[in-house]
Amino acid sequence: MIHSLFLINSSGDIFLEKHWKSVVSRSVCDYFFEAQERATEAENVPPVIPTPHHYLLSVYRHKIFFVAVIQTEVPPLFVIEFLHRVVDTFQDYFGVCSEPVIKDNVVVVYEVLEEMLDNGFPLATESNILKELIKPPTILRTVVNTITGSTNVGDQLPTGQLSVVPWRRTGVKYTNNEAYFDVIEEIDAIIDKSGSTITAEIQGVIDACVKLTGMPDLTLSFMNPRLLDDVSFHPCVRFKRWESERILSFIPPDGNFRLLSYHVSAQNLVAIPVYVKHNISFRDSSSHGRFEITVGPKQTMGKTIEGVTVTSQMPKGVLNMSLTPSQGTHTFDPVTKMLSWDVGKINPQKLPSLKGTMSLQAGASKPDENPTINLQFKIQQLAISAQAPADDAHQSHAAIVQTHQGASRIALQRR
Repeated sequence: MIHSLFLINSSGDIFLEKHWKSVVSRSVCDYFFEAQERATEAENVPPVIPTPHHYLLSVYRHKIFFVAVIQTEVPPLFVIEFLHRVVDTFQDYFGVCSEPVIKDNVVVVYEVLEEMLDNGFPLATESNILKELIKPPTILRTVVNTITGSTNVGDQLPTGQLSVVPWRRTGVKYTNNEAYFDVIEEIDAIIDKSGSTITAEIQGVIDACVKLTGMPDLTLSFMNPRLLDDVSFHPCVRFKRWESERILSFIPPDGNFRLLSYHVSAQNLVAIPVYVKHNISFRDSSSHGRFEITVGPKQTMGKTIEGVTVTSQMPKGVLNMSLTPSQGTHTFDPVTKMLSWDVGKINPQKLPSLKGTMSLQAGASKPDENPTINLQFKIQQLAISAQAPADDAHQSHAAIVQTHQGASRIALQRR
């Protein structure tokens, strides 16, 4: 399966490597570096790179490339999913997953990686099981280990490791039994000048935090489960019942975990809750242009739009911009031609606007089309697909080449 793992920063430096089956020379990463140079951005590096004797599979998260080296053909998504699980585990252990943090906790990192793979095959990938095998680092534990020379390795095997539910430890007890489910959604949408939605789709996940005594057996149903496509489940979910009844039935892990992820591609169900009015004009044979943009709420169900930011990549012929915002602050970079406007919260009684003029390069031809406007924002207590009631939510959208995030929290308590 996986022979080696290399961690590479955005500068192209290998700052950590781990080998399981055999030691693979760092020179194998030269093929990765060549692909990295050809890619315009870090996100554009191919996830699968074949070499004469190996395959390199990588993911890019937190400005770090996680590159796995394998020698035989395996399902690539299997390896990529494992790499994502490694990143999530580091983030759960250390709070953040970054190069300095990984270097500061290199001993724990090696211990965790040793437990996650057995001879190159995934073994323990659940966070709550790993925390019983390898204790998370704390200041006190670090001091004790330094003095005594001990490690973070646990004295006993996890109680649930050999059971039929290896993701949950036995003997869990809580004074207050409760479970929280966060429905988090992201929308990618393109809206034309008239405000009509050209395309829109939803990517959603349900994150859970379960703190229940014993071995609970839970069920969770949706208002319209037929909307969900490409559903990916946590191993605890009973897939046969989902196929037959479209009901989630599962014995949950203890603590935080991702229950499922899904995709919604029905365009007519996506109601974009904001609108953008703009007037951008470039005059022929003139060194000046006009720029005006207004943002307002459209369908928010009485919710407040917060954290609004507007960005736009201006044409190369724009030398500078003299703008006045009605609220918030704006910046324009003459080198990258990027306009950024931090709006903040939208007041429906007084819509935010940004108006002014543009200085154009003398003799430059008029741009063929107006620049694209990107809008991002947050809305509390709203799930765009209406899959669950909104109780404690967090959302962000973008219109005109749009990214939307939303969350609804369902709190269940058991006495």
